[in-house]
Amino acid sequence: MSPENAVLGAPGGRISFRFHARDLHLVLGPGKAGKPIRFRVTLDGQAPEMDRGVDVDVNGEGVVREQRLYQLIRQTGEVSDRTFTIEFLDAGAEAFAFTFG
Repeated sequence: MSPENAVLGAPGGRISFRFHARDLHLVLGPGKAGKPIRFRVTLDGQAPEMDRGVDVDVNGEGVVREQRLYQLIRQTGEVSDRTFTIEFLDAGAEAFAFTFG
């Protein structure tokens, strides 16, 4: 961890965050090696299905290929307090900042 980002040293690392917003975005990067990093997101412990963002499928799976802002959640129904979790399936991911919409 540094003041600007967190770097995952081994597969299986997670970030969980309680939020209240329609959209949840996270700035992610593939790390120094530049290799694609697979990840899985859940919303309240379940696959996001129709509440997924453009950068994940209905099962919550996605890949970090470049450093940029990833839209991970886009709620379709009523906005309420939710718990978001992202699990990185490969080492090396860099996480920088959450944004909400």
